[in-house]
Amino acid sequence: MTGAQSEIMDAGRGGPDLTGDFDVDSAAFSDHWTGQLAELDALPPKAQRSAAQQEQAVALLKAGREARKAYLRRHAAALYRALTDDLTRHVRMEALCFDAADKVPGLVPDRARIEAENQLDQKDKDGHEIDQGYLFNYFLADRDCGLHLCHTMMLPRAEALELAPRLKTEDRIDLGTAVYERKGDVSTVYIKNPRYLNAEDDSTVHSVETAVDLALLDERTSICVLRGAAIDRGKYEGRGVYCTGINLTQLYRGNISYIWYLVREFGFINKMYRGLARDGVPPDEIFGDTHEKPWVSLVEKFAIGGGCQYLLVCDYVLAGSDAYLTLPARKEGIIPGAANLRMWKFTGDRLTRQAVMYDRRIDCDTAEGRLICDEVVPPEQLESALADVTSRLTNSGVVSAASNRRCFRIAAEPLDVFREYMAVYAREQAYCHFSPALISNLERFWNASQRAA
Repeated sequence: MTGAQSEIMDAGRGGPDLTGDFDVDSAAFSDHWTGQLAELDALPPKAQRSAAQQEQAVALLKAGREARKAYLRRHAAALYRALTDDLTRHVRMEALCFDAADKVPGLVPDRARIEAENQLDQKDKDGHEIDQGYLFNYFLADRDCGLHLCHTMMLPRAEALELAPRLKTEDRIDLGTAVYERKGDVSTVYIKNPRYLNAEDDSTVHSVETAVDLALLDERTSICVLRGAAIDRGKYEGRGVYCTGINLTQLYRGNISYIWYLVREFGFINKMYRGLARDGVPPDEIFGDTHEKPWVSLVEKFAIGGGCQYLLVCDYVLAGSDAYLTLPARKEGIIPGAANLRMWKFTGDRLTRQAVMYDRRIDCDTAEGRLICDEVVPPEQLESALADVTSRLTNSGVVSAASNRRCFRIAAEPLDVFREYMAVYAREQAYCHFSPALISNLERFWNASQRAA
């Protein structure tokens, strides 16, 4: 056996024996993981490693991950309760993963490790954020902890609460990559990322969630609209487009964090579907209470990937007859959010699988498209059609809207079902995010290596 082979075998050694005591096991496993990370850090960066060194790195990462799973299987609930003062304190996902890193060093990457990896292209990362995927997998798998985390992410963002007083005097709040606007009793949220045709990335997720919060918090409105802002350059200059989904250029360049996937699903998309939670009141459909309004989506040109996912939580979808929908998960190499959970209820299982796994395009002005779109009109009639539908929905009264939405959800997707789905999604998306296949797909289908970030 060569020295390199011996090192690889040594790197695959198991973790400490579990005692069942949270503090004892946390200290022992933390020492184990920090030692493994020190060995990994002693190697050259991934892009500069020899084949043997990369094999050793993979063995270290795999062994550490197996030990993390054993630890979390026994102690995830105790850890979550420790981080939230026994479920009495709400800590958002973005902070929770770093709090866990401080509480049990080595369990998940700390801020310094994440910041270092953020300087690298996606293909040159070691994938430490996969450990965050396992953390949330186990947190969400525990029913009490998982529902508490869902509750946390459904509360209004602090930024929205700070901005809310401006709603009394202002009809428009520009958040950079999102805009909130009120006209009459209609709240409109604009996705605004014109350089990338209103794509989603780390620069949009928090501002869009804040805008959604404002739309729901605004006491002078009773209905909400989601649409894309007008594009200020290129082929679509001066025209509105809906959304092109995840920003593939930023993904390839390593500028989209793993936690981004969870924050968008548990944040603004879930808030559109379920409303804003109240502190101290569970947000489930049976015993809880949320503050919610009906949502209308206006689809101009296309709703690609994440854009298509938005439509599945809206109460009414209005689309231009020239628009289309896609869920190009195969070409991207990732899971299309909660589309696997929701889309088949609109289109059936076969069409959903064709869209997710075989890149099927769905034109809005077709029988298949109308399974998702409530109304399809010529593009020049979109604004008048939007005014008509919002008028019809508000003039007929929306007092029962929240009640009807809750009754639909308890039949189709109660909060506990969402929690279970997202427990699996948290783990699987982490692996997809760092899969070599993702890089290969982006280079093959997107020509990502030639695109400027």
